[in-house]
Amino acid sequence: MKQRLPLAGAGLLSMLAMAGGISCNDTSGTGGGDTSGTQSTSSSSMSTASMGTTSTGGAASSSAAQFMTGSTGAGTTCNAGPDEDFDGDGFTINQKDCNDCDANVNPNAIEVKITEPDPMTGMVPEPADEDCDMMIDNVAGPCDTGLAVDGSADEAAKAIEICKVSNNIKEWGLVEAKYVRANGNPLGNQNALQHGILSGFGTNVPPRAGANVAVVSSGRARIPGQVGVATSRNMTSLAGSPPPSFPQAVPGCAGGTTINDDIALQVDLRAPSNAVGYKFDFRFNTFEYPQWICTNFNDQFIAFVDPPPAGSVNGNISFDSQNNPVSVNIAFFDVCSTCNNYAQNCMGSCPSAPNPCCPSGPMDLAGTGFDNGFVGMASLEGGGTSWLQTTAPIKGGDEFLVRFAIWDTGDHNLDSTAIVDNFQWIANGGTVMVGTIEPPQ
Repeated sequence: MKQRLPLAGAGLLSMLAMAGGISCNDTSGTGGGDTSGTQSTSSSSMSTASMGTTSTGGAASSSAAQFMTGSTGAGTTCNAGPDEDFDGDGFTINQKDCNDCDANVNPNAIEVKITEPDPMTGMVPEPADEDCDMMIDNVAGPCDTGLAVDGSADEAAKAIEICKVSNNIKEWGLVEAKYVRANGNPLGNQNALQHGILSGFGTNVPPRAGANVAVVSSGRARIPGQVGVATSRNMTSLAGSPPPSFPQAVPGCAGGTTINDDIALQVDLRAPSNAVGYKFDFRFNTFEYPQWICTNFNDQFIAFVDPPPAGSVNGNISFDSQNNPVSVNIAFFDVCSTCNNYAQNCMGSCPSAPNPCCPSGPMDLAGTGFDNGFVGMASLEGGGTSWLQTTAPIKGGDEFLVRFAIWDTGDHNLDSTAIVDNFQWIANGGTVMVGTIEPPQ
């Protein structure tokens, strides 16, 4: 008998009460689950085993399906009729909901692969069919092979593992992807080299998932050896308009109020019905390191979300413990080769060089162009972050947009580049908070 704990705070607690089990009901025989996309593979609280009326190979049974639910020995009887939508998830048994007693199981849910033990039992629960497609743990893999460096925004979404497309309001996935300016306005053709799809960033930074990463840059989203690569640190000069409340000043530092050379990859998404959050990985590199720390000219990268989730800062969900947006001033800035001339142009309360300096070393800069690698630019310095991971909450079924935006602050000089990869839905229950950390290796 298959038993799993339910998602925390969502849907009824349900357990199979009949010896031998009850098979999922799917009147078409094909189900309606996910066909592409990736999913988190660990869990601290588990989804309920998929259950429904006995499959008859055709129409659903006319009698109500009964399930035993509850966490006590006595339990509570759930009588789910074929057209009732007992669990309120928008699907009835006749609409291919294979467990109408659990709102986390339906054709608009995402499959969850459980690999960690249940903390209460110490055992890994048996797999379930959350998406009612009559297949268990059919978690799709990446979809980003064969993409061109100058590919479309839809292809850039694939590069960060956003694969499944939403075709209607009852289907999760990508609603729309497009390249825009930082405030969401349309992007001109003159910005085409500011976005790209790369098989890795330089020599030592492979993708976190799949075959490619998406790149946005205030200069050129290319690396040495590619057509259109930057030949100086100042490759674009276009005035921009920031989102409201940006650029965000760093406490104690001077802060510019204008932006230039801005660009963003914007994805409009509809969350799976059982999702409680999402996460993605990113890196940030800039030529502003180390001289221009704490000045008017600190370029920024943000992940702007609309509607903004609780815990975001002016809609931004990628920031450090001091609420600083991603820039040369972020606490995670650790990839570099030297702290010589650290903050030499600082305006305000100037920080001291960190100790240790450059704890992650310069290896991840190799082959990126931020490693003195451009022809005729042998004296350049640059730096960046290691991989970082941002998480944010979402309500299952909600539509929202994420805008991965970067810009030069205060002037158009000293370009910066951000790399985004490994977008995942979190559908393993619990509470998700906005935050950015160094991800597990």
